[in-house]
Amino acid sequence: MAGTVLVTGSSGFIGYFLCARLLAEGFTVVGIDNLSDYYDVTLKERRQAMLLQNAGFSVVNDSIESPGRMMALFEAHKPDYVIHLAGQAGVRYSIENPRSYLESNITGTFEILEAARAHPPKHMLLASTSSAFGANTEMPYVETHKADHQMSFYAATKKATENMAHSYAHLFGLPVTMFRFFTVYGPWGRPDMALFKFTRAILNGNPIDVYNHGDMKRDFTYVEDLVQAIRLLMDAVPERPEDGVVEEGDSLSPVAPHRVVNIGNNAPVQLTDYIAAIEAATGLTATRNLMPMQAGDVPATWADTALLQRLTGYKPQTDVKDGVAAFVDWYRGYYED
Repeated sequence: MAGTVLVTGSSGFIGYFLCARLLAEGFTVVGIDNLSDYYDVTLKERRQAMLLQNAGFSVVNDSIESPGRMMALFEAHKPDYVIHLAGQAGVRYSIENPRSYLESNITGTFEILEAARAHPPKHMLLASTSSAFGANTEMPYVETHKADHQMSFYAATKKATENMAHSYAHLFGLPVTMFRFFTVYGPWGRPDMALFKFTRAILNGNPIDVYNHGDMKRDFTYVEDLVQAIRLLMDAVPERPEDGVVEEGDSLSPVAPHRVVNIGNNAPVQLTDYIAAIEAATGLTATRNLMPMQAGDVPATWADTALLQRLTGYKPQTDVKDGVAAFVDWYRGYYED
């Protein structure tokens, strides 16, 4: 089924693993990444350099919100598939610098939608977040639950992109699948994420900040499981129901080829157990600095993955102990060798 895939955020954590997977399957991959300094640029440059060793990969280092940039890429490459992972991430940073989220997440997604309108791909797949569920306390999160009360500006911008994409799907017939990711982790991960911060601090003998006194649960999703789900969902192209009737449990829009899909592990883990897994992998004991809940955070996330399984036959299932151990092995190899 090889063809051309345009991947935004190709040098990011998830983007790197996804591009590597697509290249291994024989796809031509066109990447775009602005190598932003939100975290260590060297990490992004190393990921990109590894991808460039494959002749099927090319990349443009620019921002998706740059006027005309996405239109030019679509015109030049006519991608069969578009996987939009680029954007400003992080709940806490959105309190400090909300404008970067407005520009990257809202304006950047608009530029992609306009380019897709002019040069329609077979399927567009766009990254959203479990944070879109916001103040919803009904667990596990199901795609058909109401998601109206986002708790951070980051989450608000991602939910806005879901709505923007729906309008383009309805108006122009663009098939769109939105992913809601649940706390992705693994080797080559982002330094602003808890696993990276905790591992670094524990190995250096420094205390770790544990928010809400450790009374938090997350549906930790291993990066290779996530990429497998994305790859399978590429083939699950949504179709607008002719009669407007949607099967129960499906988030397909009754008026557009647009669907929201959770990608999670369907197994929430207590933060204290996550820390214990890092301690087991490092052979060290963490000194905990217990902190109150941070603004914009939620106490728990938990993905219902029934729709993902219905569409693909696949369920992410990497145990957190195994995933954390793989990350710690990578971290030691990358930073200590």
